[in-house]
Amino acid sequence: MVTGAGPEAGPIRVCLVDDHAVVRRGLRGYLELLDDIEVVGEAGDGQAALDTVAALETEHRTPHVVLMDLLMPGLDGVTATRLLTQRYPAVAVMAMTSYSEVDRIRGALEAGASGYLLKDAEADEVAEGIRKAHRREMPLGTAVSRQLARAFSATGQAALGTLTAREHEVLALIAAGLSNREIASRLVISERTARTHVSSILDKLGLRSRTQAALYAVQQGLSPAAPLR
Repeated sequence: MVTGAGPEAGPIRVCLVDDHAVVRRGLRGYLELLDDIEVVGEAGDGQAALDTVAALETEHRTPHVVLMDLLMPGLDGVTATRLLTQRYPAVAVMAMTSYSEVDRIRGALEAGASGYLLKDAEADEVAEGIRKAHRREMPLGTAVSRQLARAFSATGQAALGTLTAREHEVLALIAAGLSNREIASRLVISERTARTHVSSILDKLGLRSRTQAALYAVQQGLSPAAPLR
């Protein structure tokens, strides 16, 4: 099975998933004005999204990015996100919803979403979010970032100053989406050592998962090109 869209040149292929046809029409109308983005499919619920992506795969038009509503009848967006990212690892799913509660944001990201935007985001913010998701960055809308920042502050996360220089480097690479094996290769260390660093980071920062670690790093402005010392 082809596991996702390849790196070939051309516009970013996008599939729109929302149970409101008017929302899909609005998004399509704007995105079709852009030279670097092509809408290749639409779906009105999670199961239809899975079916649509499967059909597009057979046509060799697997989407690079899926814009996924979270609250839909039938198969919900979070479950559809989890299934899509499992079946098509190269497809980036960006959650879009009207709700900015931290639990919803975390639920979507834990399910494999590459980013999270609110439906009241400006059109150019949505387009830039698609581009970031395609680059394997983590687009987070301004309101979403504020919510996460408050959540991290409210739960008393430990300061970055508790991490060693090497752990700063590892945390920045987690934020860039690298696996333990990729981190090991980048830093010329063993995969076991990379796992040890990740476990230590989660323990020191009081986080439960790599996704939360990535979010924390994004909030703190860590960059793999310029890790904190």
